Amino acid sequence: MLRWRIALGIPLVALLVMLFWLDANASSPGLYLAPLVIALCILATQELIGLFRAGGHNPLGWAIYVGTLLPVLATCLPIPRPACGLAAGLLVAIIGEMIRYKKPGTTITNLSLAAFSILYVGGLLSFLVQLRLLPGDGSSQNGMLALISLFFVVKVSDTGQYACGKLFGKHKLAPRLSPGKTWEGTLGGITISVLLTTLVFRSFVDNTASLALYAFILCVAGIIGDLAESLLKRDAGVKDSSSWIPGLGGILDMLDSLLVAAPVAYACWATGLLGP
Repeated sequence: MLRWRIALGIPLVALLVMLFWLDANASSPGLYLAPLVIALCILATQELIGLFRAGGHNPLGWAIYVGTLLPVLATCLPIPRPACGLAAGLLVAIIGEMIRYKKPGTTITNLSLAAFSILYVGGLLSFLVQLRLLPGDGSSQNGMLALISLFFVVKVSDTGQYACGKLFGKHKLAPRLSPGKTWEGTLGGITISVLLTTLVFRSFVDNTASLALYAFILCVAGIIGDLAESLLKRDAGVKDSSSWIPGLGGILDMLDSLLVAAPVAYACWATGLLGP
C-alpha cells in the first residue's frame, strides 16, 4: 500500500502544484482550479451514491448529481451565492422525488440522503472555491495563499498521522470507525503539521501564534472529516469509497479531511485570524 501511495501520490501532488501555479498566474482566479473542483464534485457524488446503494437505499441519481453541483457552480459566479446553490439543489431533489413518486415509504429517506449529499459534498466543496476567491491586498493572491495553506496543513497532517501510526501506533483512537487510526499517529501528525506549517508560512503570516493555532484547528477539523467519512463507509459496509486509486481508495477517501477543514479555514481567514 505504501508503494502505491508513493507511486501515485507524487504525480498527483505535481499535477496539483502545476494547477496552483497556472491559476495564480491566470487572468481570472479559479480559471484552472474551478474545473478541477467541479470534476471532484461529480466523482465524489458518484461514490457517495454508491455508498447509499451499498447500504440498501435507492436515491435518485440525476437529482443528486445536479443538486450537489449547484452550490459549487453558484460559488463560481462573480458574486458568490453558495446559499442560493444549496437551496436550488434541495429544490431539484424535491422535484425529482415528486416526479418519480409511486408509493409511500421511501421518499423521506431519499430526500434526506439527497440533502446530505448536497450539503456534504456540494456545500463543503464550495468552500474551496470561496477560499480561492478571498480578496487581499487588492488582488486574489490572498485567496491562493489560503487555499495552499489548507492543502498543506491537512495533507501534511494526514501523511504524518499515517507515518507515525505505522512507526509508533499502539492505542486506537476510534477502533469502531477507523481501526488503523491511533492516538500516537494522530498526535504525531498534528505536531509535524503545526511545526512545518509555522516554518513554511511564517514569511507570509506575521503572527506565528495565530499561524500555529490555525494549523492545529485545521488538523483537528481534518481528523473529524476523516472519521466522518469512515462512519459513512462503516455504515455501508465497505472499506473504501471506491477502488480506482490503488493505495489511496477513492475521491472521497482523498477529500474527506479537506471537506470539513475547508469551511474552518475559510472562517479563520474571513474573520481575520490570518491575512489582511
